[in-house]
Amino acid sequence: MPAPYPSLSIPKRLLMGPGPSEVDPRVYHAMLQPVVGYLDQNLLRAMDEINAMLQTVFGTRNRGTFPIAGTGSAGMEASLINFIEPGDEVAVSVGGAFASRMCEMIVRAGGNLLRLDHAPGTVANPDDIRRAVRGKKLKVLAVVHSETSTGTLQPLQPLAEIAHEAGALLVVDTVSSLGGLPVDVDACGVDVCYSGTQKCLACPPGLSPFTFNERAADVVRGRKQPVQSWYLDLSMIEKYWAEERRYHHTPPVSMLYAFHEALRIIIEEGVDAVYARHLQCHRAFVHGIEALGLTMFVANPADRAATVNVIRIPDGVEDAKVRATLTARFGIEIGPGIGDLRAKIWRVGLMGQTAKPDLVLLLLNALETALTENGFSCPKGAGVAAAEQELQVAAK
Repeated sequence: MPAPYPSLSIPKRLLMGPGPSEVDPRVYHAMLQPVVGYLDQNLLRAMDEINAMLQTVFGTRNRGTFPIAGTGSAGMEASLINFIEPGDEVAVSVGGAFASRMCEMIVRAGGNLLRLDHAPGTVANPDDIRRAVRGKKLKVLAVVHSETSTGTLQPLQPLAEIAHEAGALLVVDTVSSLGGLPVDVDACGVDVCYSGTQKCLACPPGLSPFTFNERAADVVRGRKQPVQSWYLDLSMIEKYWAEERRYHHTPPVSMLYAFHEALRIIIEEGVDAVYARHLQCHRAFVHGIEALGLTMFVANPADRAATVNVIRIPDGVEDAKVRATLTARFGIEIGPGIGDLRAKIWRVGLMGQTAKPDLVLLLLNALETALTENGFSCPKGAGVAAAEQELQVAAK
């Protein structure tokens, strides 16, 4: 009797959107290793190594450093609900969709939200934030480092100073920056930080790298009531990652194998070399985009994240048609805008395995073709030529 459903056959895409991004074959291979029990000594050794490598990538010596089982949104929720109790004052610097998501989680947790909006495509002004929180009994100040919806990069150290002046914790989203840009948790004074495996870390989605310092741990220990989520309660999760290895939930063993290998790849290359590669590819891509007659959404180059490169869609060009051409003709996926920016921008991820010069040139060539076929006049070959010139300058 034939099977009721055919087996899956998923076509290969070159993932150059805002995530998920390309996965190294070594990471896929690591996932094929046998599943073992949650106290198997081989798994526990891998967990210790994940902890050490993740500390290096985060730029921290925090003992509370481990991946949470769940995507980046699980890390976001854990970073808020563990440190907020009903009635606590919480400020969020909002310049895009993911900071807005933080706000929704805070309201659901019963926090007293102070939403500090700034224009999408810009970074927050620390002076504005300092004025807004002055006199508040602030528990948490939350911010997105690399705002995946807009491509902005928020400097962290000034906000850490503001948070600590107010007696608050600084909570930082690094979903589209960790592993591609320096995060420097300890040096910047970040108290709580989370990310996702599926972007610069070049691993499948499913884990949220997480770190919190002793100052933040004291807040968890001093809670008046239990965390609203049993599953995301850090006071229990950390006991499995600490020496006592106390069971909390069944870990996603195959994902831990994958993450271990993804971190090994970064450590082998060297974190500084990884950051330099991402920046080099970003600069080459921007030169190429501008040579094609397009403009970047983030006007100030200093405010741009090298990992998520956001392009304004030219007037008269249909978003979906260009992206469909890229997929059909070249097998390349880039991302659309979300929320109010839908059909106004394209989001290009140069993250992890796609932050490579040859892929930058491939995408610029494909984008020129897709734009030309959809009615936008591009100077022939100008994008690739400009990017190549920038890459040559960077190589000297």
